[in-house]
Order: sequence, then C-alpha cells, then structure tokens
Amino acid sequence: MSEATGALPDGPAPPQVSVQGLTRSFGGVPAVRDVSFTVGAGEIHALCGHNGAGKSTVVKMLSGQLAPDSGRIIVDGRPVQLGSRQAAQRLGVALVDQELSVVPALTVLDNLLLGDVRAPLVNRRRAAQARCRQVLSDMGLDRLRPRQPLSELSIGERQLVEVARALSQNARLVILDEPTATLSDAETEHVFAAIRRVAAQGCSVIFVSHRLSEVLQLCDTVTVLRDGRRIATTPARELTVSDLIVQMLGEAPHRLTAARNPDSRPGHALRIEHLHVPGRLTDFSLTVQAGRVYALAGQLGSGASDVLRALAGLHPHATGTVRLRDRAVPFRSPVGASGAGLAFVSNDRKSEGLFLDQPIAANLLATRLPALGRAGVLRSRREHHAARSLAELVGISDRRLSEPAAALSGGNQQKLFVARCLRRDDVHALLLDEPTRGVDIGGRAAIHRLLRAAADDGLIVVFASTELEELLELGDVIITMRETRMVARYDGGADGAVLMRDMTHGAHAA
Repeated sequence: MSEATGALPDGPAPPQVSVQGLTRSFGGVPAVRDVSFTVGAGEIHALCGHNGAGKSTVVKMLSGQLAPDSGRIIVDGRPVQLGSRQAAQRLGVALVDQELSVVPALTVLDNLLLGDVRAPLVNRRRAAQARCRQVLSDMGLDRLRPRQPLSELSIGERQLVEVARALSQNARLVILDEPTATLSDAETEHVFAAIRRVAAQGCSVIFVSHRLSEVLQLCDTVTVLRDGRRIATTPARELTVSDLIVQMLGEAPHRLTAARNPDSRPGHALRIEHLHVPGRLTDFSLTVQAGRVYALAGQLGSGASDVLRALAGLHPHATGTVRLRDRAVPFRSPVGASGAGLAFVSNDRKSEGLFLDQPIAANLLATRLPALGRAGVLRSRREHHAARSLAELVGISDRRLSEPAAALSGGNQQKLFVARCLRRDDVHALLLDEPTRGVDIGGRAAIHRLLRAAADDGLIVVFASTELEELLELGDVIITMRETRMVARYDGGADGAVLMRDMTHGAHAA
C-alpha cells in the first residue's frame, strides 16, 4: 500500500477507509451491531459515544486486534483482513491506544522505532536520530533528546511520544483513542497541529475522545454510537455539544432540582480540604458523610481517580488536609492512610489488588490477619470461619476457598477485592476506583448491593466512575469533575445528559 506523501487532488476524494455492517459479540452479548461509516482521504473523523457504546470494539477491529463476526473493512476500495496489529500496520493502519505502550526503560528514539514493521533490521543510528529530531520538532518536543530515557519524562510527554510514533509512520489511517486525556492545553494543541498536518497529506484519521469540545474543534465529521449501533454520522460544523449529548444519550440536557439533605450524624465524616496533586488534581474540597454513597464522575484524566489515589497515599506529593472522624489522616503514604481507617479498591485488581496465584481464602483475609490471631500467631479455626463468612457475603462458594484467585471470573475477582475491605472494625471509609470495571451485569448488581449495604451500616463510601448508568444508579451525591477540577455537585438526584455535559464540556464550580 502506498504512503500518503502529497496534498490532496482537486475534487472530492473517494472514501479511503470504509466499514460496512461490522458486528461483534462476546459470549453471545452483542457489543457492536451492524455499524457502517466511511472516512475519506484527509478527513478527521470522530467516533463518539458513552462508555459501553462500542467504540473500543470498533477500534480493535480496525486495528487488527479483533476479528468481526460479520461485516467488511475496506481500504482504498479493497476488502482487507486485519488478523493482527502487525498485519494492520503493514496495510497502513497506525494506532494510539488509550493505554500507554511506550517503555520507560528505553530511550525516546527506541520508543519511536518500537513496533514499527517498517524499521530496518540493522538501524542506521545517525539517520534514525535525525528523523527522530524532526518528528519531535513536529510535535513541539524540541526540548527532548533522542537518547534521553523515557523514564525521565512526564506522563504527558510520554503520551506525546506515543502520538508522535503513530503519526511518524506515514500511515493511510491513524486511529487515536483518547490521545489527550493526560495532556495540558498546550500539549493538546501540539497534538492537534500534528493531526492536521498528516490529514493535509491525505491520511485518514479516526479520533476517539470524551472531550466533546475537542471533537468539534478538531474533526470534520462525527459518528455517534449508542448501545453498539451507529446513531448518526454528521458534519462537525452542524453540531453543538448539546446536539452530541442528545445523540449519545437519546435525551436533551435538563437539570433536576437537588434535594440537599445531608447526613447530620456528628463525627461520622471524611473532610477533605484543598487537596492538590501537581498536574493531576487542583484544589479539591469535600465533606463526605457516613451512610450515603458519594460518586466522583469524570473521564480519564479528569482528576476523579486521583482524589481516591491521593487519599489512599498513592500520590506522595499530594498536599492539603484530610480528617476522618475528626482525626488527621497522614495520607501521603499507603500505610498511614490505611492505619487511619481508609480502605482503597484500585481500578486494576490484577496489578494493584489481588494475589492471583494465591488461594481465594488468602486473598479474602490478606488485610485482616492481625484480627485473626493472638500474639502474632494465627488461629486456623478463626481464619476458616472468617473466610467462609466473607465468601458467603459475596456469593462465592466456600468449596472454592482453596482455589487460586485466578480461577475466578472477572466479576468474582472484583467481588473478592471488595469483600477484603468489608466487615472490618478498622475501616471507616471505603474508596473505590471504577468498582465494576470489566464486570458483567450480574456481578455489577451484586457489587452495588454490597456497597449500598455498607453505606447503610454507617460506612463512608466514595467511588469514582466513568459509567453514567453506574453513577446514576449508585450515587446519592454525585460530584462531576473535568480537567483536574470539580465542576458541580448534585444531591439526591442527577440527570445523565447534564452529567455528560459537565464531564466533557461544563464550566468549573466556583
């Protein structure tokens, strides 16, 4: 396949990339249903929809990570089979995934060459370094050196290197999945300029973002997915943010009157004042009362997750004041936060939660061992009784307690992670980041019941989520966040369209 190297010819260009009737199911549940759209040469085409709409599945099919159950992908008028990311790249498809794939231990130059199927077996370093400097300059990264280890760069700079790698491959189609979620406004402008540059050379671009104002600023055309189906494909100039929200949710924005009835029990509160994490969270203050479920609503990079990670001691440079039950919380270390009565459930149960190769019983009891023994000696009878009780609480058979946690489904693993924090006298506040990520409908409902029961029993419960349905179903109080700041607060009721507007386009709270 030829590379795009020149300006577009006069007259309308034929569609360069077309998807026709793409369908994909998982376990019999359809994720994408009969989706069709085209992206012309030099066109920047947005793919929008709330979480679960099918965007990621479409992206994975276009980049060779998944095969469609039915439908066709056509490039330059020819149907293609994309059996892997390498095969897709050979056909001119470059992907910037929302999960960083750069390697901190390697240099900037090595990361730009990493995974490029066009890279020669024997590299000419001088020529490669010259090319690297040009690519960095195009991205506004003249300050970086080709031989500089990526570990020395900020998260935003690493994201820019990832984008630069894709845009430097002379691809026919570049797919960017949430490329600006961790970037500053200035860094975002560098990415936009680079995208416009490759589009002007005839490259097709698919841009996926929750930041709707960015979509309308950058893109020529917008395709909206909802519940796995294509709802509309519209020229961006004909849309407003409100129009997009209506297409994504099926309803117009309207604000419900909040019923402000805070829990008045004295001393049962988590008080957060001026919490700040450099580059991630700005001046966040909130009082969380026991007995209610508080939701932090925000997309990736909004700061919602960082509130919880800072409280849990995972941001050692965080500043501010935190008090739990009128006692100061030493929240700059996980040990200090845990010792003060804060329990944290990460959004990554595999690397920050469970011991997957250890028995289910050991995972359930991992954080409560001091309560199960005397003078440092564990009592097996008490251990077994506690493990059985917690397994029953979350619906896991006690006959499986000796099995490794890896043997459980994703939903049961997540219930295991949550159960570890429940029924503990030393836990007064439960913090959960994306508590039902990767969990099916049944597991999600079970986890929601656990959290509601915990709040009813007087536990302070705060969770962060990007899922509108979860926010509306579980949150008694919803705090919307965008670009590291709080936007608004809703007590006693909220509207999905308003939440989406706040999370993607709303003005910050004073």
